[in-house]
Amino acid sequence: MSSQRPLARRRRAVAAAGAVSAGLLVLSACDKPTPMATVTVGKDSVSVEAECYEDGKDLGKEAAAKCALKKSSDTISVPQGETLRIGVDPEIADEGWSLWLNGQQVTDPFKKTYYAFEGVDLFTAQQGQEAPKTIYISVVQQNKAGSEIFGVWNFKLENADA
Repeated sequence: MSSQRPLARRRRAVAAAGAVSAGLLVLSACDKPTPMATVTVGKDSVSVEAECYEDGKDLGKEAAAKCALKKSSDTISVPQGETLRIGVDPEIADEGWSLWLNGQQVTDPFKKTYYAFEGVDLFTAQQGQEAPKTIYISVVQQNKAGSEIFGVWNFKLENADA
């Protein structure tokens, strides 16, 4: 019977090493989550991970513009004149971020984790057309000059008054 004890210990050691190896393999297969961006209107919020993000590497302006045009399913309803609040993780704010509307940059870069666009009316009717029912906005992480773009977070805004 004493000869089986070393064999049992060896089996437990092999099983433990196998479990650790399997755990490390599973962890290495997981992607690190991207920083988050959040849009809040009234009491409603929607948070998303990046649509395009290369962990600090420049995406390039052309790739970022294409990425900003991807239609998001993450939707929030916006009544006319309501305050639109945008929050970003500190690592986005450290580099800087701007707001893009339907694939076009509409603000200079901010270096804040939070910005409120008060009384915003994004759903203005153009001459001879009715107000849009949806608008796509993007939070775009970029340097101040706009020469380097590091990430794009997309949201769909629905016109609550349409």
